[in-house]
Amino acid sequence: MSQYLSPEGLEKLKNELNELKTTTRKDIAERIESAKALGDLSENAEYQEAKDAQSQNEARIAELEDILREAVLISENHRTDIVDIGSTVMVEAGDAAKVSYTIVGSEEADPLGGKISNESPLGKAFLGKKIGEQVSVRTPGGVQDYTIRSIS
Repeated sequence: MSQYLSPEGLEKLKNELNELKTTTRKDIAERIESAKALGDLSENAEYQEAKDAQSQNEARIAELEDILREAVLISENHRTDIVDIGSTVMVEAGDAAKVSYTIVGSEEADPLGGKISNESPLGKAFLGKKIGEQVSVRTPGGVQDYTIRSIS
């Protein structure tokens, strides 16, 4: 399944992958060697912890490689007449103040930072809408209505 990434998000994941493949792998290998030197591996907690860390690191490396292989770069020259991935949408919810959301891929989602996934209920509801349109979204607190005020 394709992962939508901004240029910044793509760079961030590439840097994380490089860090995991170089520095983190080396650190874990040193921990394993150090733990092996302590003797009996069957009752060696340091060895088991290092092997667990190695397993988690390799799993994350595989995950990042899959994401990067399937990555679709979000265009910075997206449309401003309709909400699309990469759009920043200013919305109004009832009497509340205007709120801005940027529609991103799930890997970059940060709801508290105003970045919502294109796969989230809110993101899905906004996609394809135009300025002035109303959107109803079912949330845990009930149905919330939003009006799209601007798209950039």
